[in-house]
Amino acid sequence: MIILKDLEVWFVTGSQHLYGPETLNQVAAHAQEIAASLHDSPRIPVSIVFKPTVKTAEEITAVCQEANNRSSCIGIMVWMHTFSPAKMWIRGLKLLQKPLLHFHTQYNRDIPWGTIDMDFMNLNQSAHGDREFGFMTSRMRMGRKVVAGHWQDIQSLEQIDQWTRAAAGWHDWQNARFARFGDNMRNVAVTEGDKVEAEMKFGYSVNTYGIGDLVRIINQVSDAEAERLAAEYADTYILSPALHKGGEKHSSLLEAAKIELGLEFFLRDGNFKGFTDTFEDLHGMTQLPGIAAQRLMNKGYGFAGEGDWKTAALVRAMKVMGSGLKGGNSFMEDYTYHFDPNNQLVLGSHMLEICESIADGRPSCEIHPLGIGGKADPVRLVFNTAAGPAINASVIDMGNRFRLLVNEVVAVAPVYALPKLPVARVLWKPYPDMKTGCAAWILAGGAHHTCYSQNLQAEHLQDFADMAGVECLVIGKKTDIYQFRNEIRWNEVYYQLNS
Repeated sequence: MIILKDLEVWFVTGSQHLYGPETLNQVAAHAQEIAASLHDSPRIPVSIVFKPTVKTAEEITAVCQEANNRSSCIGIMVWMHTFSPAKMWIRGLKLLQKPLLHFHTQYNRDIPWGTIDMDFMNLNQSAHGDREFGFMTSRMRMGRKVVAGHWQDIQSLEQIDQWTRAAAGWHDWQNARFARFGDNMRNVAVTEGDKVEAEMKFGYSVNTYGIGDLVRIINQVSDAEAERLAAEYADTYILSPALHKGGEKHSSLLEAAKIELGLEFFLRDGNFKGFTDTFEDLHGMTQLPGIAAQRLMNKGYGFAGEGDWKTAALVRAMKVMGSGLKGGNSFMEDYTYHFDPNNQLVLGSHMLEICESIADGRPSCEIHPLGIGGKADPVRLVFNTAAGPAINASVIDMGNRFRLLVNEVVAVAPVYALPKLPVARVLWKPYPDMKTGCAAWILAGGAHHTCYSQNLQAEHLQDFADMAGVECLVIGKKTDIYQFRNEIRWNEVYYQLNS
């Protein structure tokens, strides 16, 4: 279970001894009030922790080092209430290893026109104190997010929320482990990648485990345990008649339950946060993990098919980022197009493994032949997905760097019934339009695998990419293909120079 409130963002206020104890006491009181308000805001999912005002280079260095060493701290938020000479910040910022948000705000919303005097002006100097800090972070080429606005402003809170969620996803990747059962789907390019570079860049590790290790655990699951989980399936989903106890396919349901139980034990026992498999390497398994992958994703695990460890890791990160928000996040694939000039659509799906967190209504639990893979008919959940704004995101290994590609889309209600398509599915329109969106994705080298999100926005992923120090390309409502091509070219030069 993902509980974001256990994570901390430290609220650090900068000042200096120049102003004297009376002013510094006011600075501390104001900062404490702002931190408490942010902490109590229902819009911000993590804990905001007030830290004493930093007034010297030594205090700044100490709080940055402490943040690095505190496992619950996922980032720091800084604010210059008064003027804080930025040379004091150099040593601490050089050491800081956690994400940084610069909150350009001030305690008072309005200027007190009738009473404003120099005491007020000396206290409330963030209008230029934050500019001093901004210069230094820019001079140091530091990646950070800048939120400008009053601390009670809804837009400011929304931006802080987005950043804290991105920081939670980034924090979750550090020292995370992902299991790869078998290898890559044969001859597929985009799902390959440099796992050593990924661990250096992103903080998570990916290692391959023989399918026999998993099969051994699955075979240890008792019939009684499988029957208990099968009963849960019957209570939770609309179960096909053949899968009910006594039905001709009930044994297939029990086998699916054993796969889920064995997989979950393997992941939990090894402290993994996600996994991949490939239907070309499932020797010893009776059927492909369909409902197992769907339900484990719904519990928070990352998953992607065909050995695609980059997407499995991204699914996990986006599930962390979206924790507590309405809607879900799922492994996804652009499967086929509807090129009707009056209603152009993408049909997204996969062979089996779409997370039930994005289901519109109660899923149906069914069994059907798969046609590929050479295994017995797999059990899977079948459902449609709700209409509304969404994003598709993909991590691609470009050789000299990783690229995070995001397409803003809008999902639509099913246009027609799909009685012969026995998989979960979603229909969407890519922004800015079908032809531009698809062409831009192809030009950027976008993968056919993505994480589809109903509850995150492109800004979450942009913040996340900034924390990781990787390229982020967004295809959205204002995308122009000419400018997008140039952006790709400019980025190529930038990352070559900075490699």
